[in-house]
Amino acid sequence: MALFRRRRSTDSTDSTTAAAEFWDAWPSVREALAEAVESDRPAPTEVSERVTALVQAIHPDMGWEVGPAPEPTGGIEDLDLSVDVDPNKLLEQLAALDDPSRLTGGPAHALTLRPGTSEEARVQSERWARSAPDDDQWVFQPVRPADHGSLSSTLRWDDHELDLSHASVSIRVDHATGRIDVGVYHPDNMFLSEETRRRLAEHVTLLALGEDDAVRWIGRTAALNEPPLDPLPPTSMPAVVRQMADMLGGVGGWVTLQGRVPLQGTMEVLLRHPVTRRDFPAFTLFVHVIVPYAHMDEDRSPTDESASALEDLETRITDVLGDNGTLFMRQTVGGRRDYRYYLDPDSGVLPEFEAVLTEWPEGEIRLRSRLDPSWSQFDAARRPFRRQLGE
Repeated sequence: MALFRRRRSTDSTDSTTAAAEFWDAWPSVREALAEAVESDRPAPTEVSERVTALVQAIHPDMGWEVGPAPEPTGGIEDLDLSVDVDPNKLLEQLAALDDPSRLTGGPAHALTLRPGTSEEARVQSERWARSAPDDDQWVFQPVRPADHGSLSSTLRWDDHELDLSHASVSIRVDHATGRIDVGVYHPDNMFLSEETRRRLAEHVTLLALGEDDAVRWIGRTAALNEPPLDPLPPTSMPAVVRQMADMLGGVGGWVTLQGRVPLQGTMEVLLRHPVTRRDFPAFTLFVHVIVPYAHMDEDRSPTDESASALEDLETRITDVLGDNGTLFMRQTVGGRRDYRYYLDPDSGVLPEFEAVLTEWPEGEIRLRSRLDPSWSQFDAARRPFRRQLGE
């Protein structure tokens, strides 16, 4: 049997306790918040102050909001085509395109946390959402999603009624920083204060991209006093973001690098790029696995029998992890394959992960794990390849 060597860190339980306290209090504020959504009025002050205190106990930078649950569109653009998507989930999405009624009849209300630009707050909002109880009337969102429907609605702000369908944007890609600068024009900007124009520009950007993508990709947002020379609808911004991601990364968000290591032979590295903390906010448990293989060629790369066994092992690990963990990097050189995974430590999936590894027949597997909320282990592993990644 393989020998497992593990180094554990002690994670603070304050935020976990705060999330549990939130859900314990949820039944006492649920109805008042639902009535506020249905009447389109603010929640009672006492209820609002209590929810604010509960949310800020999870993280002091966190805000919150309630509103109608987002309406699923069921369009092809909403399909999750990432390499990590659950095949069963994708099949359900494809089936829903033929039967839109399957996408209706969901929750009526949404409670959304607002972590803003704080990465730590985003981690905690994800854990809060993952620990939410089942509720057929509410959807619990860890971050504000994009809302293109609202980009054609009328917004009342500072005694002004603003028809957002008249908004247009200019987009400039900054290749040096891998960010996008956005200018937002509205015909009523001339009547608005500088602060209101700024808030409106940020609001339009947020509706177009959602909170996560705005933090990932937007470098600067500015209000424009004149129409852009090449105006675009705000709804075009996600396409620009996808083009930026494709330009910076490899196929399907992965980059493959190859080289030779003296005395060890050919080295192949597969790593996620680009990847940001926003992509997997709940994954803070780092797991490093070293798997030896017995069948190799003269370059010490795995040949058919070992290559097939490794592929089968990776498939079984992926099935076990589901949405509770993912591979970040794989390095093959000198008769061994190193895997670097990150897992959700609250999911309890690590023992199942280990159980899959004990079945390996081609040598002793080594494993170590530690809590690593900042992804410092992944950053250190990818540092030698930054030049090849264009950083």
